[in-house]
Amino acid sequence: MASTQTSGAQTPVTAEVSAQPSAIAGLDSLELGPARPSAEPGRLARKAWQATWPKLLAIAIVLGAWELFYLSNFHGDSAIGLVKGPGTGLANLWDQMQHAQLWQAIGTTVQTAVAGYLLAMIIGSIIGAIVSRIPPLRAATGSIISGLQTMPSIAWFPFAIILFGLNTSAILFVMVLGAAPSIANGLITGVDYTPPLLLRAGRTMGLSGIALYRHLILPASLPAYVAGLKQGWAFAWRSLMAGELLVIIIGHLSLGILLNNAQDNQDLTSAISIMIVILVIGIVVDAIFSKTDRTVRRRRGLLTDAQSI
Repeated sequence: MASTQTSGAQTPVTAEVSAQPSAIAGLDSLELGPARPSAEPGRLARKAWQATWPKLLAIAIVLGAWELFYLSNFHGDSAIGLVKGPGTGLANLWDQMQHAQLWQAIGTTVQTAVAGYLLAMIIGSIIGAIVSRIPPLRAATGSIISGLQTMPSIAWFPFAIILFGLNTSAILFVMVLGAAPSIANGLITGVDYTPPLLLRAGRTMGLSGIALYRHLILPASLPAYVAGLKQGWAFAWRSLMAGELLVIIIGHLSLGILLNNAQDNQDLTSAISIMIVILVIGIVVDAIFSKTDRTVRRRRGLLTDAQSI
């Protein structure tokens, strides 16, 4: 009888303890945002269409504006015969895509873009991490970083050419100066917006120094850091295109060289074709960053299903 009473007395306590994991799981689910519905074929098709039609509309707007510019004769009498309509321009682009020269130029430009951007990301991240946690250094260099971010990249090329000569190092140097400040500022902004309550909670749990930065501050600053990475890519890509037009390297085929050749030959149709290729590469990389940004915000419950498309 005693054993029966003992087991009966423990039943409410056992039920309360067993209910705690489910409550904690519910809090975790609330923190991470609403669960995403299962992937159904019809839903995937709708999402694909909703993600595709704005891009198709943008292409239609660009082609329509191009056709109107061609028909309006706004370009003036001096350019008659040089400006072609979208049909001729796209046909020229298709012809160029059949030759290895264009793909070799794309490969060279993309290789330089990746190298310069990775270098800028490493340098910008290190500078941002150090400056954000050392107040005296922040006070001394914060305005310099912001000033470098607003400095036109093309203004650095005379300095870079004198310092490195007409080679890829000059282009990489300007790419780093253009992109690293944006990346550093993105990380600094993310650290500044880390909630103080979250910092106190981390210190209460025993986090300090590098462990606090690694496990709490960096994850909390990730959205702003990704935004800085995206902006840094934009600056790096613009610096690269300016560099390939200004720094002419013998035997170095790139998109900038092709664009410069089209200018020398007064071939406006080919110039437009190369510009379309440059634009498409920029759009593809921007889509990758946008997808990464949506993923980060979704994991933090900052994105609804409608916004996640």
